[in-house]
Amino acid sequence: MRFVLVFFTLLGFIASGLALREHYRTDSSPCSINERWDCGIVNHSPFAVLAGIPVAVIGMAGYVLLAALAVKRAYRLFLAAALIGLSFSLYLAHVEAHILGVWCIYCVASLAAISLLTLLGFATIVTTHTGNARA
Repeated sequence: MRFVLVFFTLLGFIASGLALREHYRTDSSPCSINERWDCGIVNHSPFAVLAGIPVAVIGMAGYVLLAALAVKRAYRLFLAAALIGLSFSLYLAHVEAHILGVWCIYCVASLAAISLLTLLGFATIVTTHTGNARA
């Protein structure tokens, strides 16, 4: 299971990296699809920075942490970190939907990755705990 978790952390890391590229982009965004989907608007908003650090960098660091926890098979810590990441991603989705009114495709991809990682982390703990109880 750890390699599956690492694979999805890599996908989340890539999505965050693409969002970071948008954060520093000065020309028009290639993912400016229409008035509801524009990564440039989202990643240049005041919500794209937390304490002077681009949110995408925080996401990338979070995915590295999750990958390290998965490799170490520290699944309880993995789930705790994933829940924190999911909570933050859901807050950012709220900002996109209700404050900015614009979505970023990379942010949505990251939300999908952290959602799946949280579910897989939970499933891993349940199956590991169930397997240990039977032994």
